[in-house]
Formats: sequence, structure tokens, C-alpha cells
Amino acid sequence: MTSVQHVPSFTVAQRFAMTTNRYEVVASDGTPVGFAEQKRMALKEKVTFFADESRTRPAFSFTARNVMDLGGGYDVVDAEGASLGSFRKLFGQSLLRTTFVLEGDGFTGTGQERSQLVAVLRRFTDVPFLRFHFDVVDDATGSPLMSVERAASVRDRYEVSVPDPRVDVRLAAAFAVGLDALLGR
Repeated sequence: MTSVQHVPSFTVAQRFAMTTNRYEVVASDGTPVGFAEQKRMALKEKVTFFADESRTRPAFSFTARNVMDLGGGYDVVDAEGASLGSFRKLFGQSLLRTTFVLEGDGFTGTGQERSQLVAVLRRFTDVPFLRFHFDVVDDATGSPLMSVERAASVRDRYEVSVPDPRVDVRLAAAFAVGLDALLGR
């Protein structure tokens, strides 16, 4: 594992692009964390975050372990390929309320949509600006690791809070973008 880069809060905003999903991750103080790009319709999910807006310097990424696996895991690595952690969707538990496991150096946490009602509405309606909250808690202590809140907007925008200093901002950003990419599945 690499040393932890902790940022207590940041925003993930999706940008419009025809063939890719693009995301901008910005710390609450305005410092850019990364610029992500995900190719649509790829068989094996991979999202690369870049240090610069021109997308010339890769900073970190997450990659699916398997091709087209609904309950598959995703490994998050830094620019040199060192592990930052992982996340995986718990497919069976996600049928009514999306559930993920987030793992990093020294912790394992389980995250779930906060509201069962919103989770069901999101599944059976096509309301593009429906707000939701997603909370991840430490499995050992029950304390909050991070939370992701989707703002009510036409384009996807997420406010991310990371109270636990063990959670690397790169892992948290990958998880937040992964939520956006995977919640529709």
C-alpha cells in the first residue's frame, strides 16, 4: 500500500461527453483531485483518473476484476500500480438497497443506500435528479468511513464526506465514481 492521502470532503461532477463518461473531482478548498474518464460500453470496466485536465498524467485508476460480473470487485491502484484498496457490489443484497464493501489499508466497511424508499423509487422510476445518500461504515467499529450524497440535479453531482483519515482520497473518489457508473446496474 502507498501512504494515505486524506481529503475530508470533495465533490464529484459529471461532464457531458458523447463517447465517454467524464468526471471532475475537486476538494472542498477548490484543489483538483483528479479528472476521470470512463469509456462507455467497455467489456471490462476501467476508469482512469488523471492529475491534469488535459488527461496526460495518470494519477490512479480502478479496474474490474472480471468481465461483465454484476457482483464483481474493482481494484483501485495509484499511478505506479500500488494497491490503494478495492470495492465490490454485493449483488444479492443490492436487489432492493444497493450494498457495497469498501476495503483499504486497515479497514473493511459496508456501504448502503440510506433510505429504503429512495432505493426502491430509484429502481422503478426514471427520475434523473432523484437525491440519494450512500453511507459506508467500518465493519469492526460501526463508525462512518465515508458518505456520498447525490445532489438533485440533471447532471450527476456528488458531495463526498470522508471523516475517517484512513480512507485515501483516491480510493474514496474511485468509489464515488464507481457508484455513479454501477448504480444503474
